[in-house]
Amino acid sequence: MTQMPSPRGKLTPNRVLADLTWLRVGGEADWLFQPADVDDLAAFLRDLPDGIEVFPMGVGSNLIVRDGGLRAVVVRMGRGFNQIEVVGNRVTAGVAALDAHVARKAAEGGVDLTFLRTIPGAIGGAVRMNAGCYGSYVADVFVSAKAVTRAGEVVTLTAEDLNFQYRQTDLPEGWVIVEATFEGPSGDPEELAQRMEDQLAKRDATQPTKDRTAGSTFRNPAGFSSTGRADDVHDLKAWKLIDDAGMRGAQVGGAQMSEKHSNFMINVGGATAADLENLGEEVRKKVFQNSGITLEWEIKRVGEPHAR
Repeated sequence: MTQMPSPRGKLTPNRVLADLTWLRVGGEADWLFQPADVDDLAAFLRDLPDGIEVFPMGVGSNLIVRDGGLRAVVVRMGRGFNQIEVVGNRVTAGVAALDAHVARKAAEGGVDLTFLRTIPGAIGGAVRMNAGCYGSYVADVFVSAKAVTRAGEVVTLTAEDLNFQYRQTDLPEGWVIVEATFEGPSGDPEELAQRMEDQLAKRDATQPTKDRTAGSTFRNPAGFSSTGRADDVHDLKAWKLIDDAGMRGAQVGGAQMSEKHSNFMINVGGATAADLENLGEEVRKKVFQNSGITLEWEIKRVGEPHAR
C-alpha cells in the first residue's frame, strides 16, 4: 500500500462519489481528500507520491463519474474555501463558493456578476470551464486566481496563464484552484437583484431545474452561445440539433434527454453512469447522421467504465 501523507483535513480511502455528483452516479475514488485550508492542501500535494493522480472536484454539477470510479486522489474543498469578499468593483471568492452566492453577494455590493446567478456549481468549476450565459463569460470579468500546483507551490494565475476559450482553459493537470478574483461593472443593487430574479424565472420555465441533471450536456457547436437576446439565432444550438435528430425524450435505462429541454440529460431513477454516457453517445451519433455536425460533450466524464 502506498504511503499517503497525513493531512490535517479529512482523507478517506475508497470513497464512493455518486452522492457528491448532481447526477448521483459513479464508483469510488481511491481517496477523497477534504483539505483544512490552503497550507494543508499545499503540504499534502507536495508530499503525495508522484505516481498518484490528483482530480479537483467541485460540487459535481457538471460531472459523470464512471461506474468503475477514479484511480486518483479526489480533492474536494469545503467550508474553509467558500469565503466571498467585495472591495470596490472587485470580488474575491473561494473555490467552493457557489456561483449563485457570488452573484448575489456581488449584487448586494453594487457589482454586476449577475450572469453567474443561474450557473450551477462553484467558482472553481466556473473558472476551469470559463462558464457563461446571457452572452457573458468568466473570461470577461476575470482578474486572477490562486492555485496550488501538483508540487505543492501556491501560485497566482493570470488570464494569459489560463488561456480562456469556449468552455475550457489550460489549467495544468493536478493543479488545484483555491480562489479567484473578478472585476465587474457597477450596478444598482436593486436592479441587479431584479435582473437575477428574472433570469431565474426564465431558467425555471425552460430548463428541468427540479430534475437530476448536470446542466447542459453538449456544447453549442462552434462556440455559438445562448446570448438570451431577442434576436438570438437558434440554428446552431445543441438542443435544436438534438430535436431535429428526434432525440428529445430519448431514453437508455434510467437516463433520459429531458422533454422540457433536450440538451439536459436526466437521471430519472436508477441510472448508471454507463446509461448516461451511452445515451449521450447515441445522441451524438444520431445528430451526426442527421446534420453532419459532431456534438462535443460539455459534461466532464472521468474514471473507469466498469466496477473493479
